Amino acid sequence: MPRITLFPNDTMDDGQRAVHDRIVSGPRGRIQGPLRAALHNSELADRWQAFGALLRYGTTLTPRQSEIAILVTGRACQSPFEWYAHRSEAEKAGIEPAVIAALLAQTEPADLAEDDAALYHYAVELNRHRSVSDATYARALGCFGERGVVELTALIGYYTLVAMTLNCHEIPLPEGVAPAFPLPQHGALA
Repeated sequence: MPRITLFPNDTMDDGQRAVHDRIVSGPRGRIQGPLRAALHNSELADRWQAFGALLRYGTTLTPRQSEIAILVTGRACQSPFEWYAHRSEAEKAGIEPAVIAALLAQTEPADLAEDDAALYHYAVELNRHRSVSDATYARALGCFGERGVVELTALIGYYTLVAMTLNCHEIPLPEGVAPAFPLPQHGALA
């Protein structure tokens, strides 16, 4: 059960409705997940959706690379909704079932190409330590260049924001969808 009212709903004002319409007419084709909460502030939601669209669809990273980084981040942040939403995107991007299973198990996938392996290690370290070692940075730089490393870092940071929003507001999975891993336990935080 969500902790807040989620959009879309019939109480939206004109600003919220305009942002909603931009989202559903764009590459996402629908509104789900954290944008349902962000619409409480239409300006925030509009900038959020634009930033997310840029990071998903407008970087030098391939869809495969983006989805590997997103799945690593969703799993590291213990966000079942993020995992659910991006598992199918990962499959569409050609990520093999064995790679997806390894990411779910939080283990290094076998036989990754050099660029995928560099990206995987970068995403794991950044999620785990909030930075990366010199060796990991140099490896990613060699594969993706300066622009690509900046985009990769921004993508991971953005999907950390997404995961925190999903988890904190307890945005539910669609009806009938079971979480791929246990939900975070909030009671232990008190």
